[in-house]
Amino acid sequence: MLKVDNIDKFYGDYQALSNVSIFIPEKCIYGLLGPNGAGKTSLLRIINQITAPDSGTITLHGQPLERKHCDIIGYLPEERGLYRKMKVGEQAMYLAQLKGLDKAEAKKRLLRWFDKFEITSWWNRKVEDLSKGMQQKIQFIVTVIHEPKLLILDEPFSGFDPINAELIKNEILQLRKEGATIIFSTHNMKSVEEMCDKIALIHRSKKILEGKVETIKNKYRADLYEIAFEGNMISFTTALWAGYTLVKHEGEKTSFKATIKCDSNQSINDLLAALLPAVKIKSVIEVLPSMNDIFIQKVREINEQN
Repeated sequence: MLKVDNIDKFYGDYQALSNVSIFIPEKCIYGLLGPNGAGKTSLLRIINQITAPDSGTITLHGQPLERKHCDIIGYLPEERGLYRKMKVGEQAMYLAQLKGLDKAEAKKRLLRWFDKFEITSWWNRKVEDLSKGMQQKIQFIVTVIHEPKLLILDEPFSGFDPINAELIKNEILQLRKEGATIIFSTHNMKSVEEMCDKIALIHRSKKILEGKVETIKNKYRADLYEIAFEGNMISFTTALWAGYTLVKHEGEKTSFKATIKCDSNQSINDLLAALLPAVKIKSVIEVLPSMNDIFIQKVREINEQN
């Protein structure tokens, strides 16, 4: 749906983006990751046409990105953009009509969303009376009220408690199911693993990693296995020969759980063949790296190279 080609962006002498290219398929949830100051928000603002790139191109459905495409884009910035002195309902109506909805349709859709979020009683309250999380709910609603085909979310879970974060997560997944393509920037790696189809990692203005979440996790697998077993811990460790590392273990009496790393010339089958005569295996699970682990590892690698 969206193709970003060789984008550069400068603010004076500071380069915020350097030759960044990403490809976002239709009906995809695409995570834009990176440390603070990496350039994520700069890229989101360019896609949303708030600022322009200094070089490079962006196409939407194969056409150069233009102002007319704003009608099918929804943007939720990390900073709150609500007028604090206005009443919630009055402001929501104003923003919905700015998105091209007539008054009757705007109120119909807003009341449906307010009812879904159980916030109908907020309609006549002033924005300044709402908490950060409550304001973010309103802003999420007015971002999606015109049913955008491309939804851009910058830290969408900021300010939410776990219950409301789960509510917003489910709504994002539903919007994707209904046909929306979603880009979101977040520091919440758990959300990335649960929601994203693809990710890009930006660091110091450059893209340093991109791909499907599952593919990236498999690429960074470290041959770690968690083994639950019954028996004697001494017998278990004795059964391990050169080629395996006991990373950690826990348990007591006859029930244990251990994490083992296989060296490159050893397989899980070899490990099990060694252990089966010594203990009773209850379960074996490969421990794949989390996106948080991969994020930290990749950023450290780049920092060490520089």
